[in-house]
Formats: sequence, structure tokens, C-alpha cells
Amino acid sequence: MLLYVIGFLAQLFFSARILLQWILSERARRIVSPALFWILSLAGSYLLFVYGWMRDDFAIVLGQIIAYYIYIWNLRIKGLWKRIPMAVRILLALTPVVAVGFACAHIDAFVRDFFRNEAVPLWLLLFGSAGQVIFTLRFVYQYFYSRRRGESILPIGFWVLSLTGSAIIVAYGIVRLDPVLILGQSVGFVAYTRNILIHKKDRNSTAATAHRAAEGNR
Repeated sequence: MLLYVIGFLAQLFFSARILLQWILSERARRIVSPALFWILSLAGSYLLFVYGWMRDDFAIVLGQIIAYYIYIWNLRIKGLWKRIPMAVRILLALTPVVAVGFACAHIDAFVRDFFRNEAVPLWLLLFGSAGQVIFTLRFVYQYFYSRRRGESILPIGFWVLSLTGSAIIVAYGIVRLDPVLILGQSVGFVAYTRNILIHKKDRNSTAATAHRAAEGNR
């Protein structure tokens, strides 16, 4: 019971961040990157990491480790990381490091539980991990894109990767009969698609405005 409480709470945070970002983007008529999006991301990632570890699901754990510190970087860019109490920051920053250290120190048990889990055949593990990697690489892409511009931005490529990775994870969740993954990822489908459409509409509007300005200067 506790396992699913943690998993659904994590997905609740993730769903809340997407809905918040979507609503604010609709209002602004452009894609925005609100600070609360990154706070909810970090909270959800922490809980889903715990959920994946408790469920011996390497695909989930891998996905969270890749994006975890990018959430922290975005919070730093937003100027929010230092506002979090020091003790909480230390806990958040060290948890994945301690988990990886523990896995390395007990490598035989880790391989047995995560890679030889009878409930997750190797082909399914690879499929689920591929979905998590694609889904999480959106934040790697977002990190480099934002770093070059010196601000936190959610570019169009972020949403394309979100839609692709999410579809694979939902399929993985269906095979694993994992309601946490199925419900959590399904919520984002509409928001990911809508953000792509908002981006295209904003780009077309900007191009049209630039064209009219150019015509007026002739």
C-alpha cells in the first residue's frame, strides 16, 4: 500500500507541474517555464526514485537519476535553490549519490534484484529503459538549450521528446500492469501536444509580425 501511495504522489506532482505549465502557457500564448514547474519536478522525481527503488525497477530509477540534477540546476537559475533550507538541500542533493554508492557496494544484490528480476524480462527492461532515457533526455536537451541562453526555457524539442518517451513508458506500464506509470504518463499526452501547437502558433505569429514590420519599412 505504501509503495503505491509514494508512486501516485510522485505522479501527482508530475501531473500538477504539467497542468500548471500548460495553463500559464495558454494565458501567455507562448511556452513558459514557471519556477513552480521545477519545484514540483524535483519533488516528484525524488518520490518516483524511491518508488522505483522499492519496486526493483531499474528503468524508473535510471530515468530519475538522469534528470534529477537538471531540476536542481533550473531551480538555481530561477534563484530558488538557495531559498530551500540547507538541511533539505543536502538531503535532496545526496540521496541519489548515496543510492548509487549503496548499489556499487552491493553490486551482486543490485544486479540480481534489478537486472534478473523475473517480473521484468530483459527485453522489457530494455524497452522500458529506452522510454525512460528518451523521456529524460528532454531535460538534458532543455539543460543545454537553456544554458546557452542563460535562462530556463522549455523549447519545442522538449515537448517532442516528452510525447515520444511518454508513449513508450505507457506501453511499458501496460505490459507491467503498473497503474502508477499508466495514469501518470497518460495525463501529459494532451499537454505535450498542446505545447507543440502553442509553440508553432507563437512562431507563426512572430514571423507574421516580423514580415509586416519589414513591409512597413520599405
